[in-house]
Amino acid sequence: MITLRRTTAVLAGLAIASTALAGCGLRSASGAVLEARPGAIQHYDSLDGAKITVIAKDFTEQLILGNMVSIVLAAAGADVTNLTNTPGSFGVRQAMLDGNADVSPEYTGTGWINYLGNEQPVKGAQAQWQAVNEADRANDLTWLPPAPMNNTYAFAIRESEAERLGVTKLSDLERLPKQELTFCVESEFASRNDGFVPMLATYGLTREDLGRVTNLDTGVIYTATANGDCNFGEVFTTDGRIPALNLRVLEDDRQFFPLYNLTEVIRTEVLEAHPELAEIFGQLNPRMTNEVMLTLNAKVDNDGEDPALVARDWLIEQGLLT
Repeated sequence: MITLRRTTAVLAGLAIASTALAGCGLRSASGAVLEARPGAIQHYDSLDGAKITVIAKDFTEQLILGNMVSIVLAAAGADVTNLTNTPGSFGVRQAMLDGNADVSPEYTGTGWINYLGNEQPVKGAQAQWQAVNEADRANDLTWLPPAPMNNTYAFAIRESEAERLGVTKLSDLERLPKQELTFCVESEFASRNDGFVPMLATYGLTREDLGRVTNLDTGVIYTATANGDCNFGEVFTTDGRIPALNLRVLEDDRQFFPLYNLTEVIRTEVLEAHPELAEIFGQLNPRMTNEVMLTLNAKVDNDGEDPALVARDWLIEQGLLT
């Protein structure tokens, strides 16, 4: 299954990213690295003077993660260049391949499907990480062991209706009456041969079993679901609008959707020179869950907070830094 959101975002940002890369070099909207002191993540003398360039994409979650990685590495002793807010997934990828960036927060499914061109995801978070890490070694890139956080597709329902219908997982849909099976989905997801219809089939349903299906833009789906325009809306599992709008994400208990676990991709040459990077991110990644990312994304998207401040405050709150 080829991911829809990331494919669209990649293609949309490619021309912009290529212009930035070719014309005046990689750049960030801010480039600043907020200061913090070591905590559980300590200062490493071996990183003193080490120049490390961090690159991340230009949507909320990546703005938070790119700044988080930058702040952590700076506190650990590295001389960090922060290229968070680089437009386009392919721009970020090319910078890593070309050696213009050293570390990037990434998603295992993005690497496997979008970057490496595989059509079928690998089942299981560990197996998917191992597959992408092994394959990308040919590109001199290493994927560190991933976080529990999995930013993938899902369906959500407002909490009041979830309670009324008694649904917690997608397999619960099969027992619902037709009039309750109303969906809001992206038009592309609705029509793809690896999208909505195969997902339904995985859960014992066909389009004929459903009530109303409404095609909407991604951003509108969240509010439409919260407002009751449909019972089930296509969402992404770490989007900050989920808690803000009091939506419940249904468990994909038959594992239809690809896995997009978060981790850091590091140029293998840099990791071999500084193996302590694996130790540093080994302290960070286990704490990065969907619940954590939902909360952090909501602080930016719903409360209007600055992504870099959100990242630093959380690191300090966790005791990773001070």
